[in-house]
Amino acid sequence: MAVQNSVRAMTPLKILSTGAAVPARCVTSAEMDKRFNKPDGYVQRRSGIEHRFHITDDVGQAQLAAEALNDALQRQQIAPESIDLLISASAIGIQVLPYTAAHILKVSNLPQNIASFDINNTCVSFMTALETAACLLNQGVYRRIAIVSADLPSRGLNWDDEESALIFGDGAACAIVEKGDGSSGILSFLLETYPEGLELCEVRCGGTRRNLRVGMDDSDFLFDMKGKQLFRLATTLIESFAERLLQQAGLTMPQVDCVLMHQASHLAIKHICKQLRIKPDQYVDIYRYRGNQVAASIPSVMHEAWTTGRVHEGKPLMLFGTAAGLTLGGMVLSP
Repeated sequence: MAVQNSVRAMTPLKILSTGAAVPARCVTSAEMDKRFNKPDGYVQRRSGIEHRFHITDDVGQAQLAAEALNDALQRQQIAPESIDLLISASAIGIQVLPYTAAHILKVSNLPQNIASFDINNTCVSFMTALETAACLLNQGVYRRIAIVSADLPSRGLNWDDEESALIFGDGAACAIVEKGDGSSGILSFLLETYPEGLELCEVRCGGTRRNLRVGMDDSDFLFDMKGKQLFRLATTLIESFAERLLQQAGLTMPQVDCVLMHQASHLAIKHICKQLRIKPDQYVDIYRYRGNQVAASIPSVMHEAWTTGRVHEGKPLMLFGTAAGLTLGGMVLSP
């Protein structure tokens, strides 16, 4: 693949506020040791997680998304009526039809007649939504946009598959954005899809492929991941992808102030840091206390960075992640 040599002009974008929400039920790895009949400490060693959050049956995905949205509104005292577009950037929808953003809008405090739509390329959906929002804001189509990612992987886990069942947690996160004055924005954005990885990470039901008419079985409703094969494919692509992303921004990795990665697994984070030569003080890691929150992972890390003093004006941030597809996504922001 040819390297892109041109440096992209910054697309103005201001992140006004971030928010996050997790379910009330905290699931410790010690609790999962008992569930899997394993010795004490096994799940934490295997997964790298101390605890994650799993939703209860009486709470829905839209409710959790609305909590994250309200958190973002309240943190900066943003009036709900100032939002004129809601984007849901989640990996798994509430149902096939209608789309998830409409469900979130219904239970939110936002005006009930505003525009809304979904963006979904699984774990990197939030980045794609940020790029889309920036384009719409700079075209003058909307003034202020709320982007919400909410995923409940616990409801689709295959508890017979230890590799995946140990690492996922539920959660939601939000960012509220506007065009701003041009002092901040997107320096680069890169998205690539490698469909040879299509069947390495999937949930087969929920569409036209597997259903009552064409046939399905219970396993089609559950998350299925061939982790080792997926990892091998991703690692052959990551270095050149990151090089193109940074070149588009006119930067090198040492110039990046903070890296916000998809929290895929502790081994994936460690390997990406090694491959891309990301130093320990360069990245934000919440995996130990959240697990892999699918599409909510990247905005949850962003919220952590924004609220703990890890973001500095004028110093570039890099968002980076892999997703089912196989998809690679990356963005460099000047906050």
